[in-house]
Amino acid sequence: MGGLRETAAPFVVPGPSGVAIRTRLKHLSREDEMVLRQVGDHLGTLAARDLKTRCAAGLEHDSEQWAQRKSILTPESSSRWAGSVTKASHDQWALARRGQHAHIKSLQAGIATISHRLSLPVGEKGSRRAPGGYRSRREWHAKSRRLHLLQERLERVRADWEAGRVRVARGGKRLLNTRHHLQQAGLSEPEWRERWQAERRFLQADGESGKRFGNETVRVTPDGEVSIKLPAPLAHLANAPHSRYVLVGRVSFAYRGERWGDRVSANRAVAYRIHEDTTRGRWYLTATWTIPPALAVPLAAARVHGMLGVDTNADHLAAWRLDAHGNPIGAPLRFGYDLSGTTTHRDAQVRHALIRLLHFAARHRLAVAIEDLDFTAETTREKHGRRTRFRKLISGIPTSRLRARLVSMAAELGITVVAVDPAYTSRWGAQHWQKPLTTTTRKATRHDAAAVAIGRRALGHPIRRRTAPPPHDRSDRAGHRTVQARPGTPGCEGPRPRIPGPRTRSVPPDAERKRATRTPNTVRDVRSDHEWVQDPLLLTE
Repeated sequence: MGGLRETAAPFVVPGPSGVAIRTRLKHLSREDEMVLRQVGDHLGTLAARDLKTRCAAGLEHDSEQWAQRKSILTPESSSRWAGSVTKASHDQWALARRGQHAHIKSLQAGIATISHRLSLPVGEKGSRRAPGGYRSRREWHAKSRRLHLLQERLERVRADWEAGRVRVARGGKRLLNTRHHLQQAGLSEPEWRERWQAERRFLQADGESGKRFGNETVRVTPDGEVSIKLPAPLAHLANAPHSRYVLVGRVSFAYRGERWGDRVSANRAVAYRIHEDTTRGRWYLTATWTIPPALAVPLAAARVHGMLGVDTNADHLAAWRLDAHGNPIGAPLRFGYDLSGTTTHRDAQVRHALIRLLHFAARHRLAVAIEDLDFTAETTREKHGRRTRFRKLISGIPTSRLRARLVSMAAELGITVVAVDPAYTSRWGAQHWQKPLTTTTRKATRHDAAAVAIGRRALGHPIRRRTAPPPHDRSDRAGHRTVQARPGTPGCEGPRPRIPGPRTRSVPPDAERKRATRTPNTVRDVRSDHEWVQDPLLLTE
């Protein structure tokens, strides 16, 4: 079809490369909390200084400067604490660079869209592939001014990118801006200050294989004892040998605790992070480690038992089970979630919907097919103009968060995830599948039809259903169907089944009965003890 872009081939999504588990630090004494705050505040101050040094170095930073930064921090902490601080600063600078690059792409997309619409006559209608002109001269003038604003902003950001300058706020830019809107956030100045200090503390240490229990700085024994290596200025707070402080409470990991115990017992590297939740008044311990990449299942093996096509939406997941031939089986599935409220609530909603989806796939031994979505360029207000509801709808779809959660949870259950190109799945699904899947007791939605289209694309079948039979009585006059069953597949494409015994039209008529009934020659009474029933169409390639 002309004007349509070429779709990419489906592929098996690789599994996660790391594991993160979290538990609560319970039964902490006041002294424990006091020591954790002092250590976190001290290391947080060092981390802020080091991040400033790293950002000032920009693109000129090298391994020698990294070693120099670490040597400066070591006397005020320890060699291992200094290594963790410098690595965290480098990672934060790299994250800011990636965000800066994404911001440049967004500005370029907005400038291109405005320039295109300004070049068109006022009031000219657009098409599916390109927006039209602006509605009025007033809007045209306002957008022309915005074009100059975006161009100036792009020049500044591009200059920062070329110079290697980034702008980072330890503790988070959002929380920093909340300081100026305390009434809207429902916080008092002391409450915000407490939360800001908690976010700026530094209590994380990288693991090291071969060392005792996989980490010398923050050590957690298999029986749950937590101890911290104190920085040199705070060594007087130690309650154990070698400048260590042992917490009163014990920890246990309910989720993946056996795997963590195996790593700790084998002295394999485990990184830890201690964080305070000031809203709940709780302390948490997070353990992370890397895992070797699992061998990807071949795409042909993932298609053996069929596919579970999943369409991602702003408030639910629409799914439909398909067999290996691409035929929808059973009824459509819907897994809803509510993304309003806090971040913890939204994350819990996504996990609850995904676990129900994956449990269904595990029961039927199905692979999961999902679109390889990326809406970073679709949420700009320049692309969809006044369609604010549509922009909010796109922005509300949890693409990256859902994709990361799905891959991680599917790997734990041994379920293969297949990513497909999202091009035209909703449009073609509604065109070819929404009406055929609608019955008197079930009304298929556009999202259900899109799930079928996604599943068929993951199976390697075209989205469209089987075409109509040839217009003439013989297929060799007009050609075969453009979409047919595979060779050897039983169905109406093959010959009729052979029925033993005489054929109906080969049996000689009963002369006595014919004379008695006086049936005219134009009427023929054809009866048979055998009846051939045409098999239903197989919706295959």
